[in-house]
Amino acid sequence: MRLTARPRLYWTLQLIGWGLYGAFGLALVSLFGNFSAGLVLIEAIVAGVLLLASHGLRQYVRRAGWAGLSPGALLPRLLLAHAGLAAVSIAVIRGLIVLSFSVLQLKTDGQGSLLAQYAGYGLNIFFVFWVWSLLYFGLHYFDRYQTAEIDRWKLAAAAREAELQTLQAQLNPHFLFNGLNNIRALVMEDPARARVMMTHLAELLRYSMQRNGAELVPLATELDIVENYLQLEALQLEDRLRYCLRVDPAARASRLPPMTLQLLVENAIKHGLAPRPAGGTLAVAASLCPAGGLRLSVRNTGTFAPPAQPTGLGLRNVRERLALLFGPAAHLRIGPDPDQPDTVLAEISLPGGS
Repeated sequence: MRLTARPRLYWTLQLIGWGLYGAFGLALVSLFGNFSAGLVLIEAIVAGVLLLASHGLRQYVRRAGWAGLSPGALLPRLLLAHAGLAAVSIAVIRGLIVLSFSVLQLKTDGQGSLLAQYAGYGLNIFFVFWVWSLLYFGLHYFDRYQTAEIDRWKLAAAAREAELQTLQAQLNPHFLFNGLNNIRALVMEDPARARVMMTHLAELLRYSMQRNGAELVPLATELDIVENYLQLEALQLEDRLRYCLRVDPAARASRLPPMTLQLLVENAIKHGLAPRPAGGTLAVAASLCPAGGLRLSVRNTGTFAPPAQPTGLGLRNVRERLALLFGPAAHLRIGPDPDQPDTVLAEISLPGGS
Protein backbone atom coordinates (compact mmCIF):
# COMPACT_ATOMS: atom_id res chain seq x y z
CA MET A 1 0.00 0.00 0.00
CA ARG A 2 1.18 3.52 -0.76
CA LEU A 3 2.62 5.50 2.18
CA THR A 4 0.21 8.40 1.60
CA ALA A 5 -2.79 6.04 1.60
CA ARG A 6 -2.23 4.83 5.20
CA PRO A 7 -4.43 6.85 7.60
CA ARG A 8 -2.78 5.45 10.73
CA LEU A 9 0.70 6.32 9.48
CA TYR A 10 -0.48 9.79 8.43
CA TRP A 11 -1.94 10.62 11.84
CA THR A 12 1.06 9.17 13.65
CA LEU A 13 3.40 11.42 11.66
CA GLN A 14 1.08 14.41 12.17
CA LEU A 15 0.91 13.98 15.95
CA ILE A 16 4.63 13.34 16.32
CA GLY A 17 5.62 16.16 13.99
CA TRP A 18 3.43 18.89 15.47
CA GLY A 19 4.06 17.60 18.99
CA LEU A 20 7.80 18.04 18.43
CA TYR A 21 7.15 21.48 16.95
CA GLY A 22 5.25 22.53 20.08
CA ALA A 23 7.90 21.06 22.37
CA PHE A 24 10.68 22.83 20.46
CA GLY A 25 8.78 26.14 20.69
CA LEU A 26 8.27 25.67 24.41
CA ALA A 27 11.94 24.91 24.95
CA LEU A 28 13.00 27.90 22.87
CA VAL A 29 10.68 30.32 24.68
CA SER A 30 11.77 28.93 28.04
CA LEU A 31 15.37 29.89 27.28
CA PHE A 32 14.41 33.55 27.20
CA GLY A 33 11.82 33.65 29.95
CA ASN A 34 10.37 31.91 32.92
CA PHE A 35 8.80 28.52 32.30
CA SER A 36 5.10 28.54 33.25
CA ALA A 37 1.89 26.62 32.74
CA GLY A 38 0.72 29.46 30.55
CA LEU A 39 3.55 28.85 28.11
CA VAL A 40 2.63 25.16 27.94
CA LEU A 41 -0.98 26.07 27.16
CA ILE A 42 0.06 28.57 24.49
CA GLU A 43 2.35 26.09 22.72
CA ALA A 44 -0.34 23.40 22.94
CA ILE A 45 -2.79 25.80 21.28
CA VAL A 46 -0.26 26.64 18.56
CA ALA A 47 0.55 22.99 17.81
CA GLY A 48 -3.12 22.00 17.81
CA VAL A 49 -4.18 24.80 15.47
CA LEU A 50 -1.34 24.07 13.03
CA LEU A 51 -2.13 20.35 13.08
CA LEU A 52 -5.75 21.07 12.14
CA ALA A 53 -4.70 23.65 9.55
CA SER A 54 -2.29 21.23 7.87
CA HIS A 55 -4.96 18.53 7.89
CA GLY A 56 -7.39 20.94 6.26
CA LEU A 57 -4.77 21.70 3.62
CA ARG A 58 -4.34 17.97 3.00
CA GLN A 59 -8.09 17.49 2.57
CA TYR A 60 -8.27 20.32 0.05
CA VAL A 61 -5.18 19.08 -1.79
CA ARG A 62 -6.73 15.63 -2.17
CA ARG A 63 -10.07 16.98 -3.43
CA ALA A 64 -8.40 19.40 -5.86
CA GLY A 65 -5.94 16.79 -7.14
CA TRP A 66 -2.83 18.86 -6.41
CA ALA A 67 -0.75 15.75 -5.81
CA GLY A 68 -0.89 15.02 -9.54
CA LEU A 69 0.31 18.48 -10.59
CA SER A 70 3.77 19.26 -11.88
CA PRO A 71 6.04 21.31 -9.57
CA GLY A 72 5.62 24.36 -11.83
CA ALA A 73 1.82 24.26 -11.45
CA LEU A 74 1.91 23.28 -7.77
CA LEU A 75 4.25 25.93 -6.31
CA PRO A 76 2.07 29.02 -7.03
CA ARG A 77 -0.94 27.30 -5.52
CA LEU A 78 1.01 26.37 -2.39
CA LEU A 79 2.32 29.92 -2.08
CA LEU A 80 -1.22 31.30 -1.87
CA ALA A 81 -2.46 28.45 0.33
CA HIS A 82 0.41 28.85 2.82
CA ALA A 83 -0.03 32.61 3.03
CA GLY A 84 -3.76 32.27 3.64
CA LEU A 85 -3.32 29.50 6.19
CA ALA A 86 -0.65 31.45 8.05
CA ALA A 87 -2.93 34.49 8.35
CA VAL A 88 -5.93 32.42 9.45
CA SER A 89 -3.83 30.37 11.88
CA ILE A 90 -2.48 33.51 13.55
CA ALA A 91 -5.99 34.90 13.98
CA VAL A 92 -7.30 31.62 15.42
CA ILE A 93 -4.30 31.19 17.73
CA ARG A 94 -4.66 34.73 19.06
CA GLY A 95 -8.40 34.27 19.57
CA LEU A 96 -7.92 31.01 21.46
CA ILE A 97 -5.23 32.55 23.64
CA VAL A 98 -7.47 35.50 24.46
CA LEU A 99 -10.25 33.10 25.40
CA SER A 100 -7.85 31.02 27.47
CA PHE A 101 -6.47 33.97 29.42
CA SER A 102 -8.65 36.64 30.92
CA VAL A 103 -5.86 39.12 30.23
CA LEU A 104 -3.25 38.47 27.53
CA GLN A 105 0.14 38.96 29.18
CA LEU A 106 2.29 40.56 26.46
CA LYS A 107 5.15 42.92 27.18
CA THR A 108 4.83 45.53 24.47
CA ASP A 109 5.28 49.24 24.15
CA GLY A 110 2.26 49.68 21.91
CA GLN A 111 0.03 48.31 19.26
CA GLY A 112 2.71 48.61 16.60
CA SER A 113 5.07 46.23 18.33
CA LEU A 114 2.16 43.82 18.91
CA LEU A 115 1.38 43.77 15.19
CA ALA A 116 5.06 43.36 14.39
CA GLN A 117 5.26 40.41 16.77
CA TYR A 118 2.30 38.65 15.14
CA ALA A 119 3.62 39.44 11.67
CA GLY A 120 6.92 37.81 12.55
CA TYR A 121 5.15 34.78 14.00
CA GLY A 122 3.04 34.59 10.83
CA LEU A 123 6.19 34.41 8.72
CA ASN A 124 7.43 31.62 10.95
CA ILE A 125 4.19 29.66 10.41
CA PHE A 126 4.35 30.39 6.67
CA PHE A 127 7.83 28.80 6.60
CA VAL A 128 6.67 25.84 8.71
CA PHE A 129 3.85 25.11 6.24
CA TRP A 130 6.42 25.02 3.43
CA VAL A 131 8.40 22.43 5.38
CA TRP A 132 5.20 20.41 5.95
CA SER A 133 4.28 20.58 2.24
CA LEU A 134 7.80 19.60 1.23
CA LEU A 135 7.55 16.45 3.32
CA TYR A 136 3.96 15.67 2.30
CA PHE A 137 4.40 16.14 -1.45
CA GLY A 138 7.83 14.50 -1.28
CA LEU A 139 6.10 11.37 0.00
CA HIS A 140 3.52 11.67 -2.79
CA TYR A 141 6.16 11.97 -5.50
CA PHE A 142 8.04 9.05 -3.96
CA ASP A 143 4.82 7.00 -4.01
CA ARG A 144 4.19 7.92 -7.65
CA TYR A 145 7.73 6.95 -8.61
CA GLN A 146 7.44 3.68 -6.69
CA THR A 147 4.04 2.93 -8.27
CA ALA A 148 5.41 3.65 -11.74
CA GLU A 149 8.32 1.30 -11.10
CA ILE A 150 5.98 -1.44 -9.91
CA ASP A 151 3.75 -0.92 -12.95
CA ARG A 152 6.78 -1.23 -15.22
CA TRP A 153 7.78 -4.46 -13.49
CA LYS A 154 4.22 -5.80 -13.76
CA LEU A 155 4.03 -4.79 -17.41
CA ALA A 156 7.35 -6.45 -18.19
CA ALA A 157 6.27 -9.59 -16.32
CA ALA A 158 2.89 -9.66 -18.08
CA ALA A 159 4.56 -9.14 -21.46
CA ARG A 160 7.03 -11.96 -20.81
CA GLU A 161 4.25 -14.26 -19.63
CA ALA A 162 2.13 -13.40 -22.65
CA GLU A 163 5.10 -14.01 -24.91
CA LEU A 164 5.74 -17.40 -23.34
CA GLN A 165 2.09 -18.36 -23.65
CA THR A 166 2.00 -17.22 -27.26
CA LEU A 167 5.15 -19.11 -28.07
CA GLN A 168 3.74 -22.16 -26.35
CA ALA A 169 0.59 -21.91 -28.48
CA GLN A 170 2.50 -21.27 -31.69
CA LEU A 171 5.50 -23.50 -31.16
CA ASN A 172 3.75 -26.48 -29.66
CA PRO A 173 4.45 -29.75 -31.47
CA HIS A 174 0.88 -30.01 -32.77
CA PHE A 175 1.02 -26.63 -34.50
CA LEU A 176 4.49 -27.21 -35.95
CA PHE A 177 3.71 -30.77 -36.97
CA ASN A 178 0.55 -29.80 -38.84
CA GLY A 179 2.18 -26.80 -40.46
CA LEU A 180 5.32 -28.60 -41.56
CA ASN A 181 3.43 -31.73 -42.59
CA ASN A 182 1.06 -29.70 -44.77
CA ILE A 183 3.98 -27.83 -46.30
CA ARG A 184 5.76 -31.11 -46.99
CA ALA A 185 2.68 -32.37 -48.83
CA LEU A 186 2.83 -29.27 -51.01
CA VAL A 187 6.46 -29.68 -51.93
CA MET A 188 5.72 -32.19 -54.67
CA GLU A 189 2.28 -30.88 -55.64
CA ASP A 190 2.89 -27.13 -55.61
CA PRO A 191 6.53 -26.19 -54.82
CA ALA A 192 5.88 -22.47 -55.27
CA ARG A 193 3.07 -22.46 -52.71
CA ALA A 194 5.17 -24.61 -50.35
CA ARG A 195 7.88 -21.94 -50.43
CA VAL A 196 5.29 -19.25 -49.70
CA MET A 197 3.95 -21.25 -46.73
CA MET A 198 7.48 -21.74 -45.37
CA THR A 199 7.95 -17.98 -45.58
CA HIS A 200 4.73 -17.40 -43.62
CA LEU A 201 5.86 -19.84 -40.93
CA ALA A 202 9.33 -18.28 -40.70
CA GLU A 203 7.92 -14.76 -40.41
CA LEU A 204 5.50 -15.82 -37.70
CA LEU A 205 8.19 -17.52 -35.63
CA ARG A 206 10.67 -14.67 -36.14
CA TYR A 207 8.15 -12.11 -34.93
CA SER A 208 7.33 -14.23 -31.89
CA MET A 209 10.96 -14.57 -30.85
CA GLN A 210 12.56 -11.27 -31.89
CA ARG A 211 10.24 -8.56 -30.58
CA ASN A 212 12.79 -7.73 -27.84
CA GLY A 213 10.02 -6.98 -25.32
CA ALA A 214 8.58 -3.98 -27.17
CA GLU A 215 5.63 -2.48 -25.30
CA LEU A 216 3.82 -1.25 -28.41
CA VAL A 217 3.97 -2.04 -32.13
CA PRO A 218 2.14 -0.54 -35.12
CA LEU A 219 -1.13 -2.19 -36.07
CA ALA A 220 0.32 -2.66 -39.57
CA THR A 221 2.96 -4.99 -38.11
CA GLU A 222 0.35 -6.98 -36.21
CA LEU A 223 -1.74 -7.31 -39.37
CA ASP A 224 1.21 -8.73 -41.30
CA ILE A 225 1.69 -11.41 -38.64
CA VAL A 226 -2.04 -12.16 -38.50
CA GLU A 227 -2.08 -12.68 -42.28
CA ASN A 228 0.85 -15.09 -41.99
CA TYR A 229 -0.99 -16.97 -39.27
CA LEU A 230 -4.24 -17.11 -41.26
CA GLN A 231 -2.43 -18.39 -44.34
CA LEU A 232 -0.99 -21.25 -42.30
CA GLU A 233 -4.34 -22.05 -40.68
CA ALA A 234 -6.05 -21.96 -44.09
CA LEU A 235 -3.59 -24.58 -45.25
CA GLN A 236 -4.79 -26.85 -42.44
CA LEU A 237 -8.51 -26.00 -42.38
CA GLU A 238 -8.81 -25.51 -46.16
CA ASP A 239 -12.36 -24.50 -47.16
CA ARG A 240 -13.54 -24.56 -43.55
CA LEU A 241 -11.79 -21.22 -42.93
CA ARG A 242 -13.01 -18.14 -44.72
CA TYR A 243 -11.63 -14.83 -43.57
CA CYS A 244 -11.48 -11.17 -44.50
CA LEU A 245 -9.61 -8.14 -43.18
CA ARG A 246 -11.24 -4.72 -43.32
CA VAL A 247 -8.77 -2.12 -42.05
CA ASP A 248 -9.02 1.64 -42.31
CA PRO A 249 -5.65 2.80 -43.74
CA ALA A 250 -5.62 5.65 -41.20
CA ALA A 251 -5.64 3.08 -38.37
CA ARG A 252 -2.58 1.15 -39.52
CA ALA A 253 -0.19 3.52 -37.71
CA SER A 254 -1.98 3.10 -34.37
CA ARG A 255 0.04 1.26 -31.75
CA LEU A 256 -0.97 -1.62 -29.51
CA PRO A 257 0.78 -4.30 -27.41
CA PRO A 258 2.41 -6.98 -29.60
CA MET A 259 0.47 -10.21 -30.22
CA THR A 260 -2.80 -8.60 -29.05
CA LEU A 261 -4.66 -9.00 -32.34
CA GLN A 262 -2.89 -12.28 -33.00
CA LEU A 263 -4.21 -13.74 -29.73
CA LEU A 264 -7.78 -12.71 -30.53
CA VAL A 265 -7.57 -14.30 -33.99
CA GLU A 266 -5.99 -17.45 -32.60
CA ASN A 267 -8.67 -17.66 -29.90
CA ALA A 268 -11.43 -17.29 -32.51
CA ILE A 269 -10.05 -20.10 -34.67
CA LYS A 270 -9.13 -22.44 -31.84
CA HIS A 271 -12.40 -22.18 -29.90
CA GLY A 272 -14.82 -21.02 -32.57
CA LEU A 273 -14.05 -22.28 -36.08
CA ALA A 274 -11.75 -25.30 -35.77
CA PRO A 275 -14.22 -27.44 -33.73
CA ARG A 276 -17.05 -26.87 -36.26
CA PRO A 277 -17.22 -29.50 -39.03
CA ALA A 278 -18.44 -26.84 -41.47
CA GLY A 279 -15.94 -24.27 -40.26
CA GLY A 280 -17.03 -20.68 -40.63
CA THR A 281 -16.05 -17.10 -41.31
CA LEU A 282 -13.58 -14.90 -39.48
CA ALA A 283 -13.64 -11.13 -40.00
CA VAL A 284 -11.03 -8.70 -38.66
CA ALA A 285 -11.84 -4.99 -38.72
CA ALA A 286 -9.93 -1.93 -37.53
CA SER A 287 -10.91 1.71 -37.58
CA LEU A 288 -10.34 5.00 -35.79
CA CYS A 289 -12.95 6.39 -33.42
CA PRO A 290 -14.09 10.01 -33.80
CA ALA A 291 -11.86 10.93 -30.83
CA GLY A 292 -8.85 9.32 -32.51
CA GLY A 293 -8.80 6.06 -30.58
CA LEU A 294 -8.39 2.63 -32.15
CA ARG A 295 -11.22 0.10 -32.39
CA LEU A 296 -10.42 -3.51 -33.26
CA SER A 297 -12.95 -6.28 -33.75
CA VAL A 298 -12.67 -9.99 -34.48
CA ARG A 299 -15.87 -11.80 -35.44
CA ASN A 300 -16.14 -15.54 -35.91
CA THR A 301 -18.94 -17.97 -36.62
CA GLY A 302 -19.96 -19.79 -33.46
CA THR A 303 -21.82 -19.59 -30.18
CA PHE A 304 -20.28 -17.81 -27.23
CA ALA A 305 -19.88 -20.08 -24.22
CA PRO A 306 -18.30 -18.40 -21.17
CA PRO A 307 -15.43 -20.54 -19.86
CA ALA A 308 -15.29 -21.87 -16.32
CA GLN A 309 -12.54 -19.33 -15.61
CA PRO A 310 -13.30 -15.62 -16.17
CA THR A 311 -10.86 -15.55 -19.09
CA GLY A 312 -8.15 -17.69 -20.57
CA LEU A 313 -4.57 -16.99 -19.59
CA GLY A 314 -3.73 -15.33 -22.90
CA LEU A 315 -6.77 -13.03 -22.78
CA ARG A 316 -6.09 -12.22 -19.13
CA ASN A 317 -2.58 -11.13 -20.07
CA VAL A 318 -4.01 -8.94 -22.83
CA ARG A 319 -6.31 -7.24 -20.31
CA GLU A 320 -3.46 -6.70 -17.85
CA ARG A 321 -1.18 -5.17 -20.48
CA LEU A 322 -3.94 -2.89 -21.77
CA ALA A 323 -4.71 -1.73 -18.21
CA LEU A 324 -1.05 -1.02 -17.44
CA LEU A 325 -0.40 0.82 -20.70
CA PHE A 326 -3.65 2.73 -21.18
CA GLY A 327 -5.48 2.59 -17.84
CA PRO A 328 -9.29 2.38 -17.63
CA ALA A 329 -9.66 4.01 -21.07
CA ALA A 330 -8.81 0.67 -22.75
CA HIS A 331 -11.44 -2.08 -22.99
CA LEU A 332 -11.55 -5.71 -24.13
CA ARG A 333 -14.98 -7.30 -24.55
CA ILE A 334 -15.84 -10.81 -25.72
CA GLY A 335 -19.36 -12.12 -26.13
CA PRO A 336 -22.22 -12.76 -28.57
CA ASP A 337 -22.36 -10.30 -31.44
CA PRO A 338 -25.47 -8.13 -30.87
CA ASP A 339 -25.77 -7.41 -34.60
CA GLN A 340 -25.21 -10.87 -36.11
CA PRO A 341 -26.71 -14.20 -34.99
CA ASP A 342 -24.51 -17.24 -34.43
CA THR A 343 -21.47 -14.98 -34.18
CA VAL A 344 -18.94 -14.26 -31.45
CA LEU A 345 -17.46 -10.77 -31.20
CA ALA A 346 -14.14 -9.83 -29.56
CA GLU A 347 -13.59 -6.08 -29.49
CA ILE A 348 -10.76 -3.87 -28.23
CA SER A 349 -11.01 -0.11 -27.77
CA LEU A 350 -7.86 1.96 -27.17
CA PRO A 351 -7.73 5.68 -26.37
CA GLY A 352 -6.46 8.30 -28.80
CA GLY A 353 -2.70 8.82 -29.03
CA SER A 354 -1.99 5.08 -28.89
